Amino acid sequence: MKVLIDVSVVPLGVGLSLSRYVAACEGVFKEAGLTTRLHAYGTNVEGEWSVVFRALERCHLVLHEMGAVRVSTNLRCGTRTDKTQSIDDKVRSVRDKLGQG
Repeated sequence: MKVLIDVSVVPLGVGLSLSRYVAACEGVFKEAGLTTRLHAYGTNVEGEWSVVFRALERCHLVLHEMGAVRVSTNLRCGTRTDKTQSIDDKVRSVRDKLGQG
């Protein structure tokens, strides 16, 4: 089953700058062959359910390996049965309605 997620993986107690941890998770998602779109407060990820959630687990493991004792994830996910829809499809649909096609 295909899934689109919006995820923010946050290591706790590691200081103010989190960009190296974000980059590490981005690398995990890319290594898993997933499509991502980074944004200011998280990442959109698309792919097969099992691959996406294995990668998310790997993000936690990698951040722990980097020294984060606690990792908190905020996640929204969506699936469809009527059609396959990508991150780009969803964004394009809104832009079309705004006349920005």
